Parts: sequence; C-alpha cells; structure tokens
Amino acid sequence: MGRYHIRVATGDWIFSGSYNRVQLWLVGALGEAELELQLRPARGEVEEFEHDIPEDLGPLQFVKLRKHHSLVDDAWFCDCITVRGPGACKTAAFPCYRWVFGDGVLSLPEGSARLPVNNALDVFQKHREKELEERQRTYRWATWRQGLLLTIAADTKEDLPPNMRFHEDKRLDFEWTLKAGGLEMIFKRIYTLLSSWDRLEVFDQIFWGQKSALAEKVHRRWQDDELFGYQFLNGSNPMLLRRSTCLPSRLVLPSAMEELQAQLEQELQNGSLFEADFILLHGIPANVIRGEQQYVAAPLVMLKLHPDGKLLPMLIQIQPPSASSPTPTLFLPSDPPLAWLLAKSWVRSADFQLHELQYHLLHTHLVAEVIAVATMRCLAGLHPVFKLLMPHIRYTMEINTRARDQLISDAGIFDQAVSTGGGGHIELLRRAVTQLTYRSLCPPHDLAERGLLGIPNALYAHDASRLWEIIARYVQGIMGLFYQSDEVVKRDTELQVWCREITDVGLCQAQDRGFPISFQSQAQLCHFLTMCVFTSTAQHAAINQGQLDWFGWVPNAPCTMRMPPPATKEDVTMATVMGSLPDVRQSTLQMAITWHLGRQQPDMVPLGHHKEEYFSEPKAKAVLSQFQKDLENFEKEIIARNESLDLPYEYLKPSRIENSVAI
Repeated sequence: MGRYHIRVATGDWIFSGSYNRVQLWLVGALGEAELELQLRPARGEVEEFEHDIPEDLGPLQFVKLRKHHSLVDDAWFCDCITVRGPGACKTAAFPCYRWVFGDGVLSLPEGSARLPVNNALDVFQKHREKELEERQRTYRWATWRQGLLLTIAADTKEDLPPNMRFHEDKRLDFEWTLKAGGLEMIFKRIYTLLSSWDRLEVFDQIFWGQKSALAEKVHRRWQDDELFGYQFLNGSNPMLLRRSTCLPSRLVLPSAMEELQAQLEQELQNGSLFEADFILLHGIPANVIRGEQQYVAAPLVMLKLHPDGKLLPMLIQIQPPSASSPTPTLFLPSDPPLAWLLAKSWVRSADFQLHELQYHLLHTHLVAEVIAVATMRCLAGLHPVFKLLMPHIRYTMEINTRARDQLISDAGIFDQAVSTGGGGHIELLRRAVTQLTYRSLCPPHDLAERGLLGIPNALYAHDASRLWEIIARYVQGIMGLFYQSDEVVKRDTELQVWCREITDVGLCQAQDRGFPISFQSQAQLCHFLTMCVFTSTAQHAAINQGQLDWFGWVPNAPCTMRMPPPATKEDVTMATVMGSLPDVRQSTLQMAITWHLGRQQPDMVPLGHHKEEYFSEPKAKAVLSQFQKDLENFEKEIIARNESLDLPYEYLKPSRIENSVAI
C-alpha cells in the first residue's frame, strides 16, 4: 500500500487533446487498482496527480486506460504515462505515442525493452502476442504494381492506420504549400504568355519565387563542364558514377579516333577514368504529353579525374549501339558549343529519371516502407529493435501513399511532365528492382565497389562513410544491451520472422540479391539495422535535398526531352536545344514539385533528436546521448570543411538529415 505519483503526457500536435473523459488503472504483479479520477487531456500538457492505494500492487507491469465518450469520439494522442510508486520505488515509464480511439481498454506495458520468451504464462509474452495479432490485421501488405516491392495496403491516405498518418500540423503545411506551388505555376505561365520559347534566357522568366542559394549558382554555371562533372560526385544523384576497370563494351570508337582511344586507355591505366552509364533506360517507352511525343535516351559519359580534383567529361554517347546505328555519334568537349550542350542536357535528363525513380523512390522511399510495414507486423512494442526503429518510420507510409496516389499514378505528375511517365516509369522501376542488392544500400560496400573511396572531392562518399560509422556505433551500443551472444540472436523468434518478412515478402524474395533471410550473429544483425537506419535518414537526405538545388534551374535537369537525340553535331541549333528542353508548362511543374519535396519541412526532426522515449533504460539513454554527441562533432567537421569550399556540401550535415523518410 502507499501513494503513487502519476504523470500523463499528451502530444503537442493540433487536435492531440480530447474532451472525452479518460479512466486509468494500475496493474502490478500482485494486484490491480482503478484510479478514481476523470482526466480530460489537453494538447501539449502534462497532468500530474497523486493517488493512495490501500493494497500492495507489487512491481508495476501495465497501465490500462479507457477513453469514455457519449456523442463524439474525440481521439486523444497519448505520449507517455509515468508512475512513481511508494517509498524508494523507481519511476516506471509506459510509452504510448499513439492515438487512442473508441472506448475500449488499452493496456500499456512497462517500457523496459524485452526479448520474446518461450513461456505462455508470462504476462508480457501474452501481451505481445495479442498485440501482434491485432497489428497484423491492421497492417497488411499489398501489390501496387506487379514486379515492384510490396507496400502498405492503402489506396489513399485515408485508408492508412491512424498512427501512420501525418499529424495535423504536417498535413496543413504539406497541402497549403502544394497549393501555393500551384498558384506560382499559374502566375509564371501567365507571365510568359507573350514570350517566345526560343532561347535559353526565357527560362529566366520563370526562375523566381522559391529557390535556394545553390540553385542560383547552378543557374549561372550550369553550362560549365566542371559543374557537370561535379554533380556525379556531389549532386542530387551521386549513386551512378564508378571508376572504370575496363572500357565499356558499348563504347564503339570510330577508326578516326585513335588518339581518343589511346587517351582513354592511358587514363584507365592511371586509375583516373570514370564512367556513368544510364543503360537501364535503354528501351524504356517514352511518354506522350498532351499529344506530343517525348523521348528517352540511355547515355554513357566517360570522365577524367584531374590532379586538381576536377572531374571533367571526355565524351558522351547518347544512345548505345544498335542495328541501325552500330557506331553511335560521340559528342566531345571540342564539338560546336550547342551540340556539346545538348549532349550534356540528354545526360542530365537521363539522370533526372534514374534519380527520381531508382535512387530516390526505390532505394529510399520504397525500401523504408518495407522496413516500416514489416516492423509493425512482426515486432512487438517491447522489442528493442521496434524501439530502435520506430522514430525512423515516422510518416513514411503516408508520404509513399500520397506518391502512389498523386505522383506516379495514372494521370499523376510523372504522366503530366516526365519523359518516362505514361507507363515507362513503372517498367524502369521493375528493372531497378532487379538491381536492388543489399550491398547497394550499404555505403562501405557500394562506394568500394564503385571505386569512390579516398577521392578528396567526393564529399558524398566521405560524409556517407562517416555517418555509416556513427550510426553503426549507435546501433551496436543499443543492441549490445540486449543480445549478449550470437545464440540469443538466433533464438529471437520475432526478430527472425521480421527478417524473413522483409526479404522474402516485402522485397519479393530478395535473398538472391544478398538480403539475409535470417540473422545468425550480432554482427549480421547490427549491419542490417545500420542499413535500415541509414537508408531512412542519411541516404534519403542526400538524395532528396538536392532536388531543390540542382533541379530548380530546369535546363540543368530536364524532366523530359521533346525531340529525338541528335544524329549529327553540325545540325544542332538553338531551335534544336529549345525544342528538346521542357516547355513552360512542364518546366513550371518541375520547379514547383521539386521545391515542394526538396525544401526543409517545418516539423522536421533531425537525425537522433526524436522526442519520443521508447527506451526507458538508463544505459540505452546514454547510448542515444553519445550518438547525439557524435553527430554534433561530425557537424562541426563539415562546417569547418565547407568554409573553404566554393560549393559547400551540406546534405549530410546531421542537423539537415530528417529522422525518417517523411517527405
């Protein structure tokens, strides 16, 4: 018997509070007691009260709560309930972090992380089994298109489980800024009504409104070969470049180019030859927009890394060899300026397609969604892996559902403005899935295989490697508290089911692409979890934020090309260039959407700084605190480095990395 001190915390979101009355019970190992009080929780408030209980409850195991309503079910977002027992009893935390609906009884277990046990009489084991049964009914897999990764079963955002929805603050900002972007598009199109779309300067007439400082630099320098090459290392898509180990088989040089052949072979021998091959786009059907045929190419770019660190293009092959063109035209920096500029525009347009579909949508958004759905279906709330990953799946299901409903859907943004829209984007995603390997999601392997480690100017490669190490230490620190041996990992039934659910179900039998089907050691588990956290945070930040800077000036990253690739260099004129680049409707849509999706979100949570306390153990909190310190120290390194750079690389500054795929 004794006095209990209870704290009830309500979320700080719009509509988090409730006018409904809330009833509480304390459940201990020796008994249960109803608290005679009537809470009406208010947004952002922490309500504290004390209650005397005559009987000895023993160690607290659960807090049960029930929200009563008469006419209106006013949902309540409960953050956490903490209880300090009589005497020297330590404070027990009961995390919730979810919406409470209806008038059923919700049981919140004491928040210490626990692995599943093989004991049907254990009260926590009973709770987690019931919880997972309910979650598997709520979170179901669906096939959006054949040949793609599985998704959450939700056709629209309204079909999603309430706890995966945007909070009202996020929803209002997302939808209002989308409308503001639409209004800006209308103004820009009116402004250009009397303009002839016949010279590059007309793009200046729509290059106003929301844009970044780096986008201004791109606007001024986009035609420079140095900036063209730089983007393969540190731009919006640093995932395609690789060091050449041999000359590509598709590169057919005419007999008159022996000097170029010798130069390529010399650079290959020196280890300074690099390539970016867009062959995945070959044969992808092109879109038809408002009755006008669009065009897709599969370029190859060969680049040289100079001693001063500049990566400069040596040649561009816009299309691979074919029966009708066994020796495709090669474009060189020494060609007529407009011909060389148009060839680079074809490369940048191809990069737009692979960036958005393969490396942005598939490698971050869709992979993160598979992780999120499997986590909700397979791991109980008490599981340490669940507690580790929950902050990193915030909003992922809704942003992806919105993308399928508005961006890549029939008549969506891709169909309206992008050359791979109209069905080609789905075929491209299918091809990209076959190349989605486990190693491609892990920077230590991916960067090594592409030969990008140790290059001074490869800032993405450097920052990604450092962040992988920092995240890996954090994951190892947390997991080391609960898995003392490889045998404990092997015996964890929930963990093994979760692993198989990701690889075999969500990723569609990806074990042949290197994904694990089970975990046999602590090291294997930690490596996989590091990939999960890195993909959902740092990798998404590196790929997503660049849209704002590199795609805002449309000629640098054309969303579509409106004329076929040039067959000869001599016939390229300004009319050819402008007839190939997006028109004003497509350009304004590209600018609006990339600004909307690339900007920093007002409710952005930086990596490692989530407010939710899923772990109540002091040792786990200490590991998180060290993680935050490591991130702060790394941020200082980046700031110091960037001071001497003409183009600072900031996408992997920890303060700019969102804690989940939330946009």
